[in-house]
Amino acid sequence: MTGRGVGAISSIGLFGDGAEVVLRKIFKPTSGDAAEFKAGEIFLGQIGSGGEVIDQVTIGCEGENHFAINCHGNPLIVEMIMELLARESVRLITAEQFLFNVLAAEGKYNTLTIEAKIEQVKAKTIEGTQIIYNQIEGGLNEACQRWLADIEAVDAIKAEAEGILCRSRTAKLIIRGCVAVLAGPANSGKSTLLNCLCGRDKAIVTDIKGTTRDWVSGRCRLKGLSVKLIDTAGLYEEAVINEDATVEKLSQEKSVEVLEKADLVLLVLDGNEGGVQLTKRLIELIEEKKVLTVLNKSDLPARFDIGELPETLINLIWISAKSERGIDDLKEKILHTTGVAGFDIEETVCFTLRQERLLRQLCSVKNKEEGHSAITELLNGRI
Repeated sequence: MTGRGVGAISSIGLFGDGAEVVLRKIFKPTSGDAAEFKAGEIFLGQIGSGGEVIDQVTIGCEGENHFAINCHGNPLIVEMIMELLARESVRLITAEQFLFNVLAAEGKYNTLTIEAKIEQVKAKTIEGTQIIYNQIEGGLNEACQRWLADIEAVDAIKAEAEGILCRSRTAKLIIRGCVAVLAGPANSGKSTLLNCLCGRDKAIVTDIKGTTRDWVSGRCRLKGLSVKLIDTAGLYEEAVINEDATVEKLSQEKSVEVLEKADLVLLVLDGNEGGVQLTKRLIELIEEKKVLTVLNKSDLPARFDIGELPETLINLIWISAKSERGIDDLKEKILHTTGVAGFDIEETVCFTLRQERLLRQLCSVKNKEEGHSAITELLNGRI
């Protein structure tokens, strides 16, 4: 149930009709007495098989036939315990599947609530977990109940569903994180900016144009937003690329592929350089994206003519990645450009693809019967 990396403690969930039987075969309490597994009890002991001890563990009794095996956080220990469980005919499943099985077996939650409890585990920020939590007692759950009680107001329900879908685009960034791609001409300072935002050297920086051939990534946290930053190679017009330059061609193709998946484009331009820095190809690739133009090298004389920028790219900020001038302002600008700044975490939103699909379906219903069907599936449909 915990992350796959090294940690102080790792937790393995064990659930099902035969859970207690399996546990009695592989766990020996330190007290020497047979454990009486009751909800809320915790036992210290050794786990292993055939006289071979794998680790000293604590066993937490979460409920009837529901246990938490808490071992030391070395991934090798976790792997050995999982192999031991598999030899006892235990079916190994993901943490998400495990949570679903436990919650569904309790029989007291609707589908929206189960989805919320599962998705909370995967949220990238505390704010993301709070947004999801707020959909359980109120939020989307409350909206669905209210719609069913007033199903005659189909047009009002459709309008509200549209609003939820719109807000959910921003909520999704807070919950799942934002992919921000650094694009722009070679030697504009993209790699320096990546290193600056990540707080460590992730990319090689030189004065030679075109140093970055493959994409390099790093992560940073800006208040309630987890950002995956991707540094790309400078994009040229296709006609400029030599047919025989295989590495260059692959590098350009990878940059295009990464740009297509971007939630935000940080268009990094050299503020110390005059002349044309934007290719027609790059402008076409980012014209449908959220773009923040970053004019870099503000520590040097400004030679870039802002008037040359297309109207779609005038959301801009001056910085110096090298001297870290304007970086705090850039972080705030990113939060505003993505819509995260000032977002109310108590807003009603959807947070799974299933919910999004059903809300879109609800927006196009023609009568109350179709609306009732979509709302009911939202609340209690299959995950």
